[in-house]
Amino acid sequence: MYPHLGHAEAYPVPVAPAQGVSKSPSQPYFPPFSGHPHRRPGQWLTGLCHCFDDPANCFITCFCPCITFGQIAEIVNKGSSSCAASGAIYGLLLGFTGFACLYSCFYRSKMRGQYDLEEAPCVDCLVHFCCETCALCQEYRELKKRGYDMGIGWQANVERAQSRGITTPPVMVGTMLR
Repeated sequence: MYPHLGHAEAYPVPVAPAQGVSKSPSQPYFPPFSGHPHRRPGQWLTGLCHCFDDPANCFITCFCPCITFGQIAEIVNKGSSSCAASGAIYGLLLGFTGFACLYSCFYRSKMRGQYDLEEAPCVDCLVHFCCETCALCQEYRELKKRGYDMGIGWQANVERAQSRGITTPPVMVGTMLR
């Protein structure tokens, strides 16, 4: 992808916690992705219509979007809901109401908040209402480019990060006065 960066762009840099600071073993710290040197902060790593950058995911999302949505939801929820449960809810909403896009746009908003991404090309609900499969593919690619292995789920990603020495972020105790 970026030959001058090698494979380092796909793996977060380990961050050691400050001395005396507690850390949560269930949530590793994935530092903000720096990506391409000419990319401005808050910009998505791939465009909405770049679905064919990952043809396998594009195929799966076109024919069974509940799988892609479940994988995204598990990572965005940091393992508090499983891929299967989120995918099943999405599938039921899609089958009975046809408006699973209202459910999935919530996760796009949540993901944007986690990674400080801009609301582009338009508001999240419109992106999901007009281009549901493209939006899901973009979110999938975004998480994948940030170092997550989407096929193994949250817990396996946590264990993988910990085996590489990536730790949790420092937790502030008390209030800062200055």
